[in-house]
Amino acid sequence: MRTARVPEYKTIPKPGSRVAIVGAGLAGLTSAWLLARDYRVTLFEARAVPGGHAKTVEVELQGKRHGIDTGLLVFNERGDPNLSALFGALDTHLQRAEMSFGVSVDGGRLEWATKGFGGVFAQRRNLVSPPFLGMLVDIMNFKRQAGRDLIKVIATQISLAQMLAQRGYGRAFRDDYLLPMAAAIWRNPGDDVLQYPAAFFLRYYLEHELSPRAHHSGWWGPGGGTQACVQRLLAAVPGIRLATPVLAVRRDARGVVLASAEGDERFDAVVLAIHAPDARALLSDATEAEAAVLNAVRYQTRSAYLHADRRLLPIRRKVWSACNYLGNRSGLRPSGISFLINKLQPLPFDAPLIMTLNPPFEPASASVFDCCDHAIPLLDHAAVHAQARLAGLQGLRQTWFAGGWTGAAFVEDEVISALRIAADFGVLPSWAVL
Repeated sequence: MRTARVPEYKTIPKPGSRVAIVGAGLAGLTSAWLLARDYRVTLFEARAVPGGHAKTVEVELQGKRHGIDTGLLVFNERGDPNLSALFGALDTHLQRAEMSFGVSVDGGRLEWATKGFGGVFAQRRNLVSPPFLGMLVDIMNFKRQAGRDLIKVIATQISLAQMLAQRGYGRAFRDDYLLPMAAAIWRNPGDDVLQYPAAFFLRYYLEHELSPRAHHSGWWGPGGGTQACVQRLLAAVPGIRLATPVLAVRRDARGVVLASAEGDERFDAVVLAIHAPDARALLSDATEAEAAVLNAVRYQTRSAYLHADRRLLPIRRKVWSACNYLGNRSGLRPSGISFLINKLQPLPFDAPLIMTLNPPFEPASASVFDCCDHAIPLLDHAAVHAQARLAGLQGLRQTWFAGGWTGAAFVEDEVISALRIAADFGVLPSWAVL
């Protein structure tokens, strides 16, 4: 697709101006909710149902029915202050959640969990395993050194894999702790996370206190409140166009024109709260700078199943955790992440209910309640550098960008991206932490 050489300008629309928001995921919904106080907002969503991955699935198990939140499973009040504050502003019901972490490699050849002595040494032979004991020492050293390491690498270009090699961390630490932990954090069960910038990973690690004892502090789940949150955000938006995909966006000196099946419509500004490649595809007159930033962010698609097939949990019950990494060193199967919903949300049944991302094998069809695909950004050096350049593009030609891809790709980053836009428009709430 060609890029355009056009004059660049930035003028904040006056209160009462028309603002189009494309995308009704959390970034778009929060942007619309904030801007609707002073602006005439129209929210466009290609799908018939708003909320993106923030949805509730009705599950019938053991003769009981219950709504399960599948988009946002858990968050940390220290690491996610804006998401926490948004839930507070919307009076969303929350539940305390456990954030334990379990690892199962090669069909149970190695299993352990961050749940005290019994979880760490669920396999008693690990008490005398030099690689396993060395991994525990490396974990303690990594946690102790993380702050100093961040200072050392913050101005460098080294990847997480390069930093681990330079610091002399063992293979067991990398393959049986840090890689599983990183895969769970970014819901990307592959080796791609090793290519993330070391500074990027360490900053998140420190902010969220990701250690073997992290499950003891400040974790919450929506407790059935995700859809209530979506509806409260929508209630403040006067113009909602569901099942209305935007076909193209073009800008001129008078503002922005959106093309859809309903025809062309003019607005004073637009917020593209969608994935970076989708934003690039809509901009028929993208500048070279916009194209460079949006093209730098790549995605991978991962399948997510909500099911009751306990084969996709660790073999040993002592290892069953809120989040479980299912690894395969042989490479014959992909690695996956299984969230045990029973430990994250209050359920009326005790049978295991599981959400598995990128399962190494498909769960039994009779046990599946829902299946969908998640597009996950790869936050490599190119993407992180693009994020640094994005701030200089926000608002130019009356166009703003929002979404998790503008930060670390978490729900908190979706909210932050909306708050930064609100700051530009003069409607930043007092609770915002930027």
